[in-house]
Amino acid sequence: MTQKETFKVLEVKNLHFSYGKFNVLEDINMKVMPGSFLGLVGPNGSGKSTLMKLMLGLLNPDRGEISLFGEPVHSFKQWSRIGFVSQKANSFNSGFPATVFEVVAMGLYGKVGLFRFLKKHHKQKVKEAIAQVGMEQYEFHNIGKLSGGQQQRIFIARALVSEPDLLILDEPTVGVDAQSVKNFYDMLKDLNVRKGITLILVTHDIGAMSDYVTDVACLNKCLHFHGNKETFEEKREEMMTAMYGHDVSVIEHNHDHHHHDHEHDHDDLDGVRS
Repeated sequence: MTQKETFKVLEVKNLHFSYGKFNVLEDINMKVMPGSFLGLVGPNGSGKSTLMKLMLGLLNPDRGEISLFGEPVHSFKQWSRIGFVSQKANSFNSGFPATVFEVVAMGLYGKVGLFRFLKKHHKQKVKEAIAQVGMEQYEFHNIGKLSGGQQQRIFIARALVSEPDLLILDEPTVGVDAQSVKNFYDMLKDLNVRKGITLILVTHDIGAMSDYVTDVACLNKCLHFHGNKETFEEKREEMMTAMYGHDVSVIEHNHDHHHHDHEHDHDDLDGVRS
């Protein structure tokens, strides 16, 4: 067993968090094991983005503990082991002056500084990351000219270039067409299974993600469910009713991403650690 497999990738114990008098998260307990693919689902304002910020050390809990790879998050230093893809990652202006290669190379900034210091092996890592998301033929294309789905792949490549053990994705399929969503999830599952990367996918798209994840966490201030996908499937409508507060029917494979509201807890996650 290697050192990185010794500890849980993520562990949250008795976590509480509030903005002033407004309670956002109450008594959250969860574990993410190496090699798992967790789908974190919940309605708008459920606390998903706040929980991500706490996981990334951008907020401090009122009470409770969070650890990454066995290390308390407040003292964790190995941030290159964690990749993050924002919901807004593919919001590029069509005139943004950067190539796919340059955007992916940004993921190495913490290690090598500016582009001019990229050595041959760094450039090879960039090319490999682009290949992992199936975008080799676009290496020197302008990022702003690509489709939303293509751009999102590039931002996953940027997160992958530092060879992370954990990849966190915040609503990554917003604004992406149905076929591209399927291809996107197929790519994530391949990264999980073939590369052994642990994934946390924050999403409202319960029907689509259930074909791919290994575990599910249902959040609305508190955790209404946290367990494996098989158990979730048995209790899915019961869990959804408890979480949303009224009877719901889950529509299978709903890829209509143009008519859903999306959570914006209090502020977005742009500019988080990479």
